[in-house]
Amino acid sequence: MATANQISSLGRRIYRFAASVSGVIALLIMLWGCTANDFNAGAIAWKTYSNSRYGFEFPYPSNWTSLATPANDDGIAFFSPQDNSVEIRGWASHQLPNSIVTEQESVKKIKPNFQTAQGVSGVLVIEVDRQVGSMTLTLTQSQVKYYWQGRSKSQEFQNYYRFFYYIAQQYRIPKS
Repeated sequence: MATANQISSLGRRIYRFAASVSGVIALLIMLWGCTANDFNAGAIAWKTYSNSRYGFEFPYPSNWTSLATPANDDGIAFFSPQDNSVEIRGWASHQLPNSIVTEQESVKKIKPNFQTAQGVSGVLVIEVDRQVGSMTLTLTQSQVKYYWQGRSKSQEFQNYYRFFYYIAQQYRIPKS
């Protein structure tokens, strides 16, 4: 016969297992929604942002508004006119010589998993928590790191996934 402690311990393990399974199921449902084919790039009027300092560029919808460009001109952010919690950003930074070794070591751990239409390989990370969903692209060339990010409320992320993915594919950096 099982003791009360054994039953309680078993109950906690079952609860933890059920909680982890339900979290995985919720993530799978959200990602399944991200594969919907309802995005049509041709239906959007696009403009191209070109960064004068680092030379990267990416398309953005022509009706989106931008924040003021920082004085150092390292990037920009655009916001949807329908929902200012939906944003796309692009920026770049020079790596310090001391950080290159550390960066090279960390790059070995995270292998490129994405290729832009330009043919540049990089790392694309999707993160969804309770409040925010984001897609972040990181490209490294010489001593410059280039970034692009799309963000929305997590419950709306599946509606923007293909839109963000399209822009990430179109992100361009200077040829080396």
